Amino acid sequence: MLGIGLKLRRMGLLVVSALALLQAPARAELTIEITGAGANRIPVAIADFAGDAASARVVTSVIRADLERSGQFKLIETGGAVVTETSPPAYDEWRGRGADALAGGTLGEGADGRREARFRLYDVAKQSVLAGSAYITSRTMLRATGHRIADVIYEKLTGEPGIFSTRVAYVVRASAARYELHVSDADGQNAQIALISKEPIISPTWSPDGGRLAYVSFENKKPVVYVHSLASGKRIVVANFKGSNSAPAWSPDGRKLAVVLSKDGGSQIFTVNADGSGVQRLTAVNSINTEPCFSPDGQYVYFTSDRGGSPQIYRVGAGGGDAQRVSFEGSYNVTPRISPDGRTMAFISRRDGGFRLAVMDLASKQVQVLTDSHKDESPTFSPNGRMILIATENGGRGVLSAVSIDGRIKQRLSIGAGDVREPAWSPFNK
Repeated sequence: MLGIGLKLRRMGLLVVSALALLQAPARAELTIEITGAGANRIPVAIADFAGDAASARVVTSVIRADLERSGQFKLIETGGAVVTETSPPAYDEWRGRGADALAGGTLGEGADGRREARFRLYDVAKQSVLAGSAYITSRTMLRATGHRIADVIYEKLTGEPGIFSTRVAYVVRASAARYELHVSDADGQNAQIALISKEPIISPTWSPDGGRLAYVSFENKKPVVYVHSLASGKRIVVANFKGSNSAPAWSPDGRKLAVVLSKDGGSQIFTVNADGSGVQRLTAVNSINTEPCFSPDGQYVYFTSDRGGSPQIYRVGAGGGDAQRVSFEGSYNVTPRISPDGRTMAFISRRDGGFRLAVMDLASKQVQVLTDSHKDESPTFSPNGRMILIATENGGRGVLSAVSIDGRIKQRLSIGAGDVREPAWSPFNK
């Protein structure tokens, strides 16, 4: 974990060079290793789909991998059985195999001749249909279709929205002079390069509509905040004032960003409109104030400050005012991130000589440390609030790690060559 201010100073030493915008696939994709699972997993069977065999294999393999990776389900062996959405399954047989739920479907053609994926989710115990839908798809969209079906299954069986159709942004340091901003599916596949540079790229963060990324680039020999449209590849400068411009964080309505500027001396929190206009200062204390994050209701900005002598977490009204201290347990607590429901704060806490992911229940102030690693940083919530993604280290290399808010479900995401840092989980698809 890097101390306040140290991260930017270290990055600023690197040599600047030209930057290119790419639409090409990334050279490497994230691989996910499951290192922990939930205590009470739901037994579910994903039968082979009928119809075009090759397309069906793609869809069912994605659904199975999504559900298994979530740590919430125990996949029941299907033995190659085919189940469609058109006739009731052999419930007694599937109950005998230990399944509480069963999904099946068909890959075929719709009435208009386009490829269609149809599925149903069955409650084996009650011998009833839980859910069903049809999706227009194509050969290139089969994986996306599998993610959408997995989302429906997840929500029907857990009561929470699924996150398999969401995306993750992250930075890959491929070499000492090559930095790439990637955007991939939540399972690490279908990675695309949004930006490539010989200069560091840090602090990517998604707009609430999922269409833009704000980030900091050092291409001009100093940190500058950009907003980048993923659809068009175009970007604008939002903050390029004298000194440092860093740590962008979107307001819930997508109209503003909280940023850290040193233009008036020191490191202070400001808000700025998403087009770069309307700069407003929120903090004025002569100390380091950094790593802002809006509360989901837009009323507060949480941030890190050493105003009390050591780095701790505070919050201030979104229009300014007096700041309130939030973290009290421990001497070093940084990088606040608030869950989508506003109830939980994830942050990095120094414990036993390591920098570890912790969560605080904002109502009770109870704190739980979720990891036992030594260099955690950059926490980001999944849009359903169930998982937290962080950057950490494994074997001296930068990797990503995902952990559930109760600490039971754990995953490790890595790339064969290169360090992976600065994760940001997208909102739900609009």
